[in-house]
Amino acid sequence: MDQERTDRIEMIRDSASAVVSADGDVSRIRGLRFGDRDFDAATWQEMLALGWIPLLVPEDAGGAGLGMGEYCALAEIMGRGLVPEPFVAAVPAVAALPDAARDAVLAGHSLYLPALGGNIAVRGGRLSGRCTGVLSARHADGFLILADTGFWVVEAGDVTLTSVGAQDGRSIATIAMSDSPARPATGDGLTAERLRLGIAAELLGIGQRAFDITLDHLRTRQQFGRAIGSFQALQHRCADLLVQIELARAAVDAAARAFDSGRERDAIRQAVSRAKARAGDMAMLVTRQGIQLHGGIGFADESDIGLYLRRAMVLVNQGGSPGWHRKRYGTLLAA
Repeated sequence: MDQERTDRIEMIRDSASAVVSADGDVSRIRGLRFGDRDFDAATWQEMLALGWIPLLVPEDAGGAGLGMGEYCALAEIMGRGLVPEPFVAAVPAVAALPDAARDAVLAGHSLYLPALGGNIAVRGGRLSGRCTGVLSARHADGFLILADTGFWVVEAGDVTLTSVGAQDGRSIATIAMSDSPARPATGDGLTAERLRLGIAAELLGIGQRAFDITLDHLRTRQQFGRAIGSFQALQHRCADLLVQIELARAAVDAAARAFDSGRERDAIRQAVSRAKARAGDMAMLVTRQGIQLHGGIGFADESDIGLYLRRAMVLVNQGGSPGWHRKRYGTLLAA
């Protein structure tokens, strides 16, 4: 089974070449930053055509029926390519939507995004409160709002959005609800955990690509007649960064396996918190160190390494900060 899983994940990774440039070109991402749209509609339609969005939807419901290993593999690739399309958020969301809304998403007519960060009151099938930090919300037709009683589906016309520019060039919004009509989402109660793990995998991809970019710079930048990557002090710093990347990778893979092997919920939550905390800390460390190891050029907007720091800064607190997840991990461990 492990070999089958590995082969399937590699096939999924290969399919990502349709969206993510193999040579690391991010000119498309640069062209979309701080514009009228957070992502390219044609690329989103291509993701739908490739069958990525219903990845976690069971086959009998029109989906691919795949697992978290495949989802995390693609999320990591999205992070490496700084893909702005809301793949990571939409995949767990569409699996929890009622049938009619799910069909509209898969037909390319609608987009529903999850919103985790908020204090929501539910009364008689109506929601009141605010959710903060929802990326690309201005393009959504509806939202999956997380309340104490689970996820609720709310249409965009029944909420008030306040959007501002995010650090990475997309938009980020606060969603305000006042007695907004809602209907309960479907799913198994782990939608939020799937999203959190997807964000962790995306952060893993960001850290890995930032590290690769930094290594390329160290191999080519000359000082005192030799590549600066030959200096032992810089090699030691890179070795430390690689250790953090591999620890984060192991945590993300362990959490994906916890889902796919059917572990009990608290074990899954614990694994997700470990992965999200490690991936968040790692991505911020590697991208910041990457800026430093690039020297003065790393601070210029023309330098790609800065794009990875900006994306890591936006994602690190999505779905819970590293500190929040460490606290939750400790609580679950002590239970």
